[in-house]
Amino acid sequence: MELVRPESVDAAVAALGDGTVPLAGGTDLVPLLRDGIVRAETLVELRRALPHGVHRHDGGLRVGAATTLGELEVDPELPDALREACRLSASPQLRAMGTIGGNLLQATRCWYWRLQFPCYLHGGERCHAKEGRHREHAFLGHDLCASAHPSDPAAALLACGARLRTDRRELPLADLYRLPTLDDRALTRLEPGELILELELPEVDASTYLKAMDRRRWAFALVGVAAARVKGETRIALAGAAPVPWLLGSPEELDAAGPLPETAYKVEIARALVRRALDAL
Repeated sequence: MELVRPESVDAAVAALGDGTVPLAGGTDLVPLLRDGIVRAETLVELRRALPHGVHRHDGGLRVGAATTLGELEVDPELPDALREACRLSASPQLRAMGTIGGNLLQATRCWYWRLQFPCYLHGGERCHAKEGRHREHAFLGHDLCASAHPSDPAAALLACGARLRTDRRELPLADLYRLPTLDDRALTRLEPGELILELELPEVDASTYLKAMDRRRWAFALVGVAAARVKGETRIALAGAAPVPWLLGSPEELDAAGPLPETAYKVEIARALVRRALDAL
């Protein structure tokens, strides 16, 4: 396997192609390579090429995709929800390496997918989680796939109304994600070789992130709830609830959730955390 280290976005884009895989902090990718889930002839190391740091811009903030979660959690200019989501996302060692761009694109933690069962996301014709054990899986948006998106910062950024800039376009963070279909099993709308460069955050009046875990620290969310008040609008987003970060239209939307038999308890946790988050605002 070859490792290349481009010094600019243009050089990184030029280096990407068949047989290449982009690498930033590597906290998600390296285990996938080790387990043979992802294969690559060449790794394109992005940290020298991508924007880094937090900067004021047009009344809001811009966050470089190469900024680590550890750097974000201690930046006083960022919304509380994002700082807390980064702090709760992983151990200090992983937060020191993992980048915000990579965190938004983490692979599912579904054990059937990780064990390479021929599920929908691997191109198969069934969701093994629905037929098997699925305590940590989805309770929303699981018509095809019952995996649960693992990113805490993604939910916080979604609640805060973040936008993305890639090497090709700008779009709301909500438009980055999509539920899989039989015609397209992808969970994001990124095109091949498209790189996330920056996140743009508006002014956030108040925000919070609450997370229920099996362990007291550094576990993936059973349910994570981000709430933010932006320009007079209150926005709520969930982690661990659906195959993608889930923007909740209102707390009452949880009444229409269709949990799997082993994920019904998550709906009750979500209701409680939403109430606490809205009280905190």
